[in-house]
Amino acid sequence: MSDDRLIVAMDVPNVIAGMDLAEKLGDSVSFYKIGLGMLTGGGLALANELKQEFGKRIFLDMKFFDIGATVEAAVRGVAQYDLDFLTVHGDPHVVRAARAGAGGSDMKILAVTILTSLDRDDLDASCIKTGDITDLVQERAGIALSNGADGVIASPQEASLIRALPEADGKLIVTPGVRPAGADLGDQKRVMTPAQAIANGADHVVVGRPIWQAENPAQAAKEIVAEMNSPQAKRANN
Repeated sequence: MSDDRLIVAMDVPNVIAGMDLAEKLGDSVSFYKIGLGMLTGGGLALANELKQEFGKRIFLDMKFFDIGATVEAAVRGVAQYDLDFLTVHGDPHVVRAARAGAGGSDMKILAVTILTSLDRDDLDASCIKTGDITDLVQERAGIALSNGADGVIASPQEASLIRALPEADGKLIVTPGVRPAGADLGDQKRVMTPAQAIANGADHVVVGRPIWQAENPAQAAKEIVAEMNSPQAKRANN
């Protein structure tokens, strides 16, 4: 039985590999993330096929960032595919433009706060203002939500802080940077387990390599779902 709180990151090179993974996962997964790396490998076609032919939910992770008019036009184009989630950067002008582009569609606009692959040293190298990274994430999340985002993308380490924001009431928190205990961290730096992420207030967790690199991807997905339903995943206020 699938659990759509688990979103599998389909970080594979093309449509053929993507469909092969979807077939291996079968009914164990109902929600997929298709990102920028797949775009030139037929990512939009794969998203549409998984949605329309197989009834899967789709998170299109494009992280749009540009002038408002361009973002609005790009989002309007994506909205015609009837997908579920789309990411944009959390800057206020980008979020407002994306909200306008989504129009009356059901597609949720999710704002990126600070990428989970970055730490304070990375922000310093990019001339991002000083301050604790968790404070900056919380601040950016509040700004994005108040400008019309349906939710935010954030590390599970910051999920509880964002969930406590008044602006986060009724909004989505989606957490990449999730790894089962003992899994290779790869390029992620701010990580937690699936149970910890859910306990901290995440609505969805995004997991890629620990599933699609597994010898049995469907079993790996089922184990993560089991962890998300374990006592360790219970939220403190539940």
